[in-house]
Amino acid sequence: MQRLLVALLAAFDAAIAAAVGLVVLLAPLTLLWTLAFGITADWGALWPLTGTLWEFGHGVPLAVTIPDELLVALAIPSEAASFAVSITPLAFLLFTLLFAARSGSRAASAGTWLLGSLSGTVVFAAISTGVALTARLDAAQTPLLLAIVLPSAVYLVGTLCGAVRVAWEEGDGGILDRLHDRIDVREDWAPVPVAIVRGTAFALVGVVGAAALALAVMTLFRGGEVVALFQSARVDALGATVMTLAQLVCLPTLIVWAASWLAGPGFAVGAGTAVSPAGTQLGVVPGIPVFGLLPENSSMWMLIVVLVPIAAGAFAGWAVRSRLVWEGTPLGMMQRAAIALGIAGASAGVFGLAAVLASGSMGPGRLAQVGPSAPAFMLALGLEVLVGAAILLLSPRHRDELAEERTDRWIAEMTELDPSLTSAGAPAAGAVPGIPFSDTQAFDETAPLDDLRGFTPPRVDRD
Repeated sequence: MQRLLVALLAAFDAAIAAAVGLVVLLAPLTLLWTLAFGITADWGALWPLTGTLWEFGHGVPLAVTIPDELLVALAIPSEAASFAVSITPLAFLLFTLLFAARSGSRAASAGTWLLGSLSGTVVFAAISTGVALTARLDAAQTPLLLAIVLPSAVYLVGTLCGAVRVAWEEGDGGILDRLHDRIDVREDWAPVPVAIVRGTAFALVGVVGAAALALAVMTLFRGGEVVALFQSARVDALGATVMTLAQLVCLPTLIVWAASWLAGPGFAVGAGTAVSPAGTQLGVVPGIPVFGLLPENSSMWMLIVVLVPIAAGAFAGWAVRSRLVWEGTPLGMMQRAAIALGIAGASAGVFGLAAVLASGSMGPGRLAQVGPSAPAFMLALGLEVLVGAAILLLSPRHRDELAEERTDRWIAEMTELDPSLTSAGAPAAGAVPGIPFSDTQAFDETAPLDDLRGFTPPRVDRD
């Protein structure tokens, strides 16, 4: 009954995750639809638009086709009538990922992580299939297979990450425990996988935090250009609201761009353009207000920002090394080198996947190449994180660290020989010299001295 209950709860979590994502889109769109077209508007197009945008937010590309009447009215060239939009607004994807991770961790805490993960993913896939079949727009079409697979894959990855994290720590009585036992056979390599995951988390937090801070600083210094682009768009309050909301859901995407800039490769805003610390080369940029944050020029001195990912790697190495020393599990040079390589590789892989989602096409012509280059971003960031992590993990251990390790080892050995010693090496409270510590545990503070077995009071000589 418990397994069935966990499966039902995981399915309910998946339904809630999909429903919240759709409602977050449907509610403001309904309001904007009413304000723009009135009560007599064609409400039949509202749901297809909501479903299409929800799929787009999970990485599904759009094939946009501009109607002929708009081509004539807006004087758009016929070759720009059809184009692809594949840069994902990562806010929706991150929401699904985090919600799924929470559901997976709850299923793992209940002891059935695999069943809960599969149950939630099946329900989310069913909802994705329903949305893909019912939400079809002629002006913005999505591939049917990708519209079903990609949202389901996002939920599956999230729920597995959350479930495996909890099941690995608490045990699952199944496949993860058997894998854990096989790794524990090699005592010198057993802490390596956990250390890699922990270090990767620290490195990711460091780089993302620095990228978000860089984006905030650019907003502070170039906010005037953003306002000027808003004004040049000549839109009313409704149009400004739509533009603002669209840019807010793309905020995580912009953070990925900023992280690529900090790593060195930078990003493109069209074919033949580059925005990087080494230099900025821009042509005609679309009048999207957020593009007002782009730096007009760069200096070679700005390459100093590549120290930020190195510092993030060093922070990860310090966190892992401190934890290993605190746990009393010193590792050899080979193990520490493997941890440094693992942190760099995992960090590069995560940011490479983010770069794939945050790059692609956003319009016709030269706008078919926008965003960071995933291979260059992965290579640069991986090497920088590796340098930082290796500095802290492979450097010789300080004598204070060695002394602390020897002291902990000595206390552990003494405690095994004499349980009456505490972790500080001093006699435990209630221990009486000459009497086993186990016997003193039953002493009563008010008991007569004669009851102290084997204890002879000191002799006092009287004159």
